[in-house]
Amino acid sequence: MTSTDAHTGAEDSGPSGYAAARLRLLTEGARSGPPRRAALAELTDDWLAALFEAGAAAGGGPKGVSLVAVGGYGRGELSPRSDLDLLLLHDGGDADAIAALADRLWYPVWDLGLALDHSVRTPAEARRTAAEDLKVQLGLLDARHLAGDLALTAGLRTAVLADWRNQAPRRLPELQELCAERAERQGELQFLLEPDLKEARGGLRDATALRAVAASWLADAPREGLDDARRRLLDVRDALHLTTGRATDRLSLQEQDQVAAELGLLDADTLLRQVYEAARVIAYASDVTWREVGRVLRSRAVRPRLRAMLGGGKPAAERSPLAEGVVEQDGEVVLARTARPERDPVLPLRAAAAAAQAGLPLSLHAVRRLAATVRPLPTPWPAEAREQLVTLLGSGRPTVEVWEALEAEGLITRLLPDWERVRCRPQRNAVHVWTVDRHLIETAVRASEFTRRVSRPDLLLVAALLHDIGKGWPGDHSVAGEIIARDVAGRIGFDRDDIAVLGTLVRHHLLLVETATRRDLDDPATVRSVAEAVGTQSTLELLHALTEADALATGPAAWSSWRGSLVADLVKRVSAVLAGDDPEEPEAAAPTAEQERLAVEAYRTGGPVLALRAQTEPPAGPPPGEEPPGVPEPLGVELLIAVPDQPGVLPAVAGVLAMHRLTVRTAELRAMPLPDGVGGPVLLLDWRVAAEYGSLPQAARLRADLVRALDATLDIAGRLAERDAAYPRRRGVVAPPPRVTVASAASRHATVIEVRAQDAPGLLFRIGRALEDAGVRVRSAHVSTLGANAVDAFYVTQAQGTPLPGAEAAAVARKLEEALRG
Repeated sequence: MTSTDAHTGAEDSGPSGYAAARLRLLTEGARSGPPRRAALAELTDDWLAALFEAGAAAGGGPKGVSLVAVGGYGRGELSPRSDLDLLLLHDGGDADAIAALADRLWYPVWDLGLALDHSVRTPAEARRTAAEDLKVQLGLLDARHLAGDLALTAGLRTAVLADWRNQAPRRLPELQELCAERAERQGELQFLLEPDLKEARGGLRDATALRAVAASWLADAPREGLDDARRRLLDVRDALHLTTGRATDRLSLQEQDQVAAELGLLDADTLLRQVYEAARVIAYASDVTWREVGRVLRSRAVRPRLRAMLGGGKPAAERSPLAEGVVEQDGEVVLARTARPERDPVLPLRAAAAAAQAGLPLSLHAVRRLAATVRPLPTPWPAEAREQLVTLLGSGRPTVEVWEALEAEGLITRLLPDWERVRCRPQRNAVHVWTVDRHLIETAVRASEFTRRVSRPDLLLVAALLHDIGKGWPGDHSVAGEIIARDVAGRIGFDRDDIAVLGTLVRHHLLLVETATRRDLDDPATVRSVAEAVGTQSTLELLHALTEADALATGPAAWSSWRGSLVADLVKRVSAVLAGDDPEEPEAAAPTAEQERLAVEAYRTGGPVLALRAQTEPPAGPPPGEEPPGVPEPLGVELLIAVPDQPGVLPAVAGVLAMHRLTVRTAELRAMPLPDGVGGPVLLLDWRVAAEYGSLPQAARLRADLVRALDATLDIAGRLAERDAAYPRRRGVVAPPPRVTVASAASRHATVIEVRAQDAPGLLFRIGRALEDAGVRVRSAHVSTLGANAVDAFYVTQAQGTPLPGAEAAAVARKLEEALRG
């Protein structure tokens, strides 16, 4: 704070003088970060001290009273919109005089519109309240004297610290439980797209908890990087307060660009990456600290009994060998006394693999010693190093904690330099629940469950680790990732054939799921194209397992039994081609008895006929440690519709389903010839649908609305517009515009038009109507929804059933895109 600011704050204790000085401080561009927070705290200190002195003088100067800053204000961490946490401490004197002094303090603060958390207590009352309320005790640990009786404040500080240290064995587990409950509610700061900087795990609350643990003298947090991480989060919160003008800790999507600009950062992704890095430091420090607290408390509980048994003296800690140079001690993995990291470059991977296999954490001391002394691995890696990496990746869930320990000390980027580009990299896609680097580790964890399904589990695990490594580079991440994966595979010692397989797996890690959900699997061109890309049965086997592991590690919206069944069907067909059973041109599938019955009835009645039938499959085996599901998982409801051949069927059916809040998972439409002598063709729609919420509508209601839609007496577009107007859109991130492309050479029987757009009720209706307006015939549709994104493929032909010429196909795609943008 400048001398002018301080003088103004001290001389004018009224709200206007402080408000003007505060505004100047917050709007001047010369200061930010810790200097501005310290200046704001000092300015506020001077103002409150002047208010205290004036109030005390007006009330006859009551003795034995002090004004104390607690919590964040006590630490001097005032953000632009922070609360003022104040305690008016007194020795139990004149109650009326103290109440009058409190009014003279609190009302000017309220007059300025500042948030105030205040209390009036004696030292005994403060200590008693702290004993009952952990949050109060944490606030008092940061008590700082502002004005009045300094001895009174100092006595309270001394007593509160003594209470905290004496009660630490009881209060620290309570604090740990509080942190765990908050993490469960708020999530992990290092992965959230709209994180709460204060409450989420790895946020400012956790940093404060670590200070409290240190104050207990029972354990201490790793200090390296912790202050910088805390400062970074406070800087982001300052910028958030300034850009929004609100006291908020949630970094919303729509505010991230402004906050980044306020901090002088390139963009919102750079901002999020810095937030994630800071959160990761605090979260890792929390893990290490709480582990140490638990170890100390267990040791204290056991030691008296051991002393009684051994007659005094301190017993030596037991050390159990785990691997060469690696032992277990006190529930952690540490280096053996004979270990020589400077002579053993494989030791970090050996220690990590041993820890993950044993399900134990790597000790902080061991990781830091390795980081400080170990030599780089030669290129290519020795076979043992590669084997230890595969062992680490194949250890399941314990891999995550061990990997985080290595990464916290920079060992991962020393082993795999390409990791730096994906470390803490955000993924702005609602389907993904992790950052890129954590998603890669989660994929390896999932892949470890499938190692018995493949002949080369080492290639599966390494491909899982590297499949998205290209996301740190511009362009198609699969193309860039193949180049990086081949280079990494060579450096870690795989031979030429294995390098080629890993490159193929990374390049085509999305091939199976995208083909299965967006292409016609009855078209031989589809299956042949996948077979050509994969090349061999063993690679197909690996790609199938990688596809499922990748989807499971992405998030709940990326995988389902339905999606798995489509991928399995594709794999079966591709496997047959690779075995030499090349598919012939498909013959028209013979209709089932039910389909034929519906078609005949539709022709006879001249209107639509439909049937709803639930589809289920036996549940897959549960993940390790989880209970098996009690009922089969529904694949959706099969909706069979037969209707006399006429224009507008696709938009009519899609519109009616949207009106009834039914989501379309798959859709097929084809002309079905009737038995000889019955009559002309009937359109058969075989769709799988699911209710957005609630129960499915009755078939009779669907049919009645479909009849009205086909004869143009039901205004579907109007009804959907009315529903949209009744539920105004929430403020949020602006979706990218839709994109419509023609997939060349995807089929010899039809033109494949692919639509990528923001999913919304009625989207399929709008697409169908636009295709009808373009005069094309929809042979089949393959609908896929991933989170908020819809990726749909439509096989369309001319009226006579042939593919569209190139220019016409491009024109249809362009018109469809324009219709969706409008």
